[in-house]
Amino acid sequence: MRQPTVTILQTAKALGAKTLASAALYPLRKALAEATWSPDGCPRNRLELARAIVQPRRQPDWRPFRDIQETERDSRGLVLRSDDGQVSVQFLAPDLVAVEYRMNVAGVATSTPTYAVSRPADQWPSVPTVVTELEHALLIQSDRLVVGIDLQDARLLLATPSGTLLRVDIDVARTTGGAIRHRTALAPGEKLYGLGERALPWNRRGHVHRLWNRDPAGYQADDDPLYLNIPTYLGALYDDGASPETYLVFYDNAHDAVFDLGATTPAIAEHRFAGGTLRYYVAVGSIPALLERYTELTGRHPLQPLWMLGYHQSRWSYDNEARVRKLAQDLSTHQIPCDAIHLDIDILEGFRSLTWDQERFPDLAGLATELRQDGRRLISIVDPGIKRDLGYSVYRDGLRGQHFCTLPNGRVFHAPVWPGDCAFPDFTAPDTRAWWGDQLRPLLRAGIAGLWNDVNEPAAFAAFGDPTLPRVIRHSFENTGGDHRAGHNIYGTLMARATREGLLREQPESRAVVISRAGSAGLQRYATSWTGDNESSWESLALTIPMVLGLGLSGIGFTGPDVGGFSGVPDGELFTRWVQMAAFMPFFRAHTAKGTPDQEPWSYGEPYLSIVRRFIQLRYELLPYLYSAHWQMCARGWPMVRPLAWADPADGLLWDVDDAFLCGDAFLIAPVVEKGAVSRSVRLPQGPWYEFWTNALTTGREPVRLFSPLETLGLFVRAGSVIPMGEIGASSEKRVEKFLRLVLYAPLPANAPDGLVSELYEDAGEGFAYRDGGSRLSRFTVSQEEGRLGVSWHREGAYVPPYEHVELTVHGLARAPRAVYADGDRYAIARIDAVRHSVVLGVPVFSDLRIDL
Repeated sequence: MRQPTVTILQTAKALGAKTLASAALYPLRKALAEATWSPDGCPRNRLELARAIVQPRRQPDWRPFRDIQETERDSRGLVLRSDDGQVSVQFLAPDLVAVEYRMNVAGVATSTPTYAVSRPADQWPSVPTVVTELEHALLIQSDRLVVGIDLQDARLLLATPSGTLLRVDIDVARTTGGAIRHRTALAPGEKLYGLGERALPWNRRGHVHRLWNRDPAGYQADDDPLYLNIPTYLGALYDDGASPETYLVFYDNAHDAVFDLGATTPAIAEHRFAGGTLRYYVAVGSIPALLERYTELTGRHPLQPLWMLGYHQSRWSYDNEARVRKLAQDLSTHQIPCDAIHLDIDILEGFRSLTWDQERFPDLAGLATELRQDGRRLISIVDPGIKRDLGYSVYRDGLRGQHFCTLPNGRVFHAPVWPGDCAFPDFTAPDTRAWWGDQLRPLLRAGIAGLWNDVNEPAAFAAFGDPTLPRVIRHSFENTGGDHRAGHNIYGTLMARATREGLLREQPESRAVVISRAGSAGLQRYATSWTGDNESSWESLALTIPMVLGLGLSGIGFTGPDVGGFSGVPDGELFTRWVQMAAFMPFFRAHTAKGTPDQEPWSYGEPYLSIVRRFIQLRYELLPYLYSAHWQMCARGWPMVRPLAWADPADGLLWDVDDAFLCGDAFLIAPVVEKGAVSRSVRLPQGPWYEFWTNALTTGREPVRLFSPLETLGLFVRAGSVIPMGEIGASSEKRVEKFLRLVLYAPLPANAPDGLVSELYEDAGEGFAYRDGGSRLSRFTVSQEEGRLGVSWHREGAYVPPYEHVELTVHGLARAPRAVYADGDRYAIARIDAVRHSVVLGVPVFSDLRIDL
């Protein structure tokens, strides 16, 4: 099933006959453009044009890279040369190596600029290595990684110093047309995770994956490709009974690619790129270490303002000021905390990007100011397509400044999108990125607090075929030149970059909020994301978990689904289960398509409203915890949503779990994803773990059957954790912050955590004072021995939070404490819950707490 008929009809009605006709003809126009121009940008004559249209596609003539004739040692590794080109192997860190093949292809430019890598090789410290010469091979070794090079055919192997093989080349080859192929061996039982956004189970082995950003116009399981493709994956070589050797490989090539990960030949991973350079990086280490290295290389998410972690409400569309005001009033009436309202394409004047309809939104600035009084903000959609209309100032200015993508003959190319035929800015040009940022100014000065970049794959409306720009479209690439084959996958990333830079120029004291549907490696430096136009179905609900896990392992750690599903109509049960799951994901937004009923917390009546309200309120109570997990993502590259194997990599069965996830360091979420289900099973990492609702303890590493009626979901907390919590308010900035709530889940004496530390990151939640010391990082360490429970609270940083007192709840005590001491002073017990084995204490901010049992 594709998009429901109601959505298709509403879309057709919105577009109008002229744009629908253009969409019907567009595939022919696109095919003609691609046939008219050769890959090098030269026009074809009539005979060549005819051949290009009718000539059948031939099998590629793969030519292997062979016969190393010369080797040279440099400061980071080796350079090897042959008649086919050269290979460089460079250590950037003891656990990170960069490999690049520069192959000689007559008449084809294979070197392309990188937009993914934010820390180039010359910014890494030198790495001590040892080179060993063998009869037909070389070994270069750090203390973490060994690279072997076969001098006859330039094949590489990568291994640990202990001898575990991580990757073994089968061949490296290219064609006369510039395509490249890298084939590697897959070990039995090896599992592969990542590749960005995929509508598949989270183990990517056994599938063929295309990496070409595409708008599928609604997707379901097994659809490929989707909006956000990243040539990065994590491999796990599991040996039963021990933690697996894990590695991460990142191919720095944005061309159209196909990764056949054991689908055609089970023991072979084949990576094919339509052009560009074979440049890849391999890191070795634990899952957290791999994400740290990868994001050190490609960049990390910047800190979002605290309000981005609140609940967001959207639909296509809240299309006038009165409707937005009613929504705000309904949120207050039903006591639903909310931080942002999103305005979809009906805010636009005739769908023209970077505008708003003056009749439906006559006082946008006044509306934004009114919402801000309750701590709520407006986020507006922004599309890249600029309507072909000389009466439209953005189009005129873009033509005058030569900011639009062109055909090889220099003529601006137009493709149909929402407003009709549109020109597309060339975001690979620095001047265009600056110009785009300037066009945002009217929206920002009218009070828009964040920008939502949509259809930036880039998408075009096409009745059939590939719905994007022709591959012969020209791009600047920082004034070096190139075409859309290399520019397509990076288009969304560079639009996000231009948007972020424009926001920061206009509002230098505020953290820039950019949400992007499409992108490539490095997108995280500029934007958050969401999982696109999902369906209102139980299958889509279940699919969200592996999608978000895969994005997190690809560097995109701030993402989440359209709660309730975009296409279709959920019932109250499905919407409630969406909210329960998404309350523990970074981006928490309800959204739905035109022509569907409202999809708001109160839309389904009771008992759904009360349950949904409680989970949204729980989200706000957990903001201190979630903000700390967000800081970990920004500081270390760790995604907020993590696979269960993150907590217990030695348990091989956890590597197959993609219907449950970790949120930060302490929470495990096992949502219900089947209609009518009131129970489910989940395998927990090594414990002990507390069941959140009852405080029941389980040891982990065994299946647990959960009772999960509609008002609950499977939710566990790791023993030994300290959870920071806050109060509920109408929005994140309307919460009462007179005291901090710390919730301690006591470890068992026999299973006291070894080095388990809980973190609390605090700053103003907005602005950049945190860069100059205006933040505070707290670390809580819990210890327990017979008769005594201790908590150490170590604080670093100059930020002074608004609270002065702490409410400490301790779960898991077998009996009431005899005494409580904070920094040596004794304090009374506020209350005791004998059923849940909990006590509540009121204490000041402390350094050392002692509870005598």
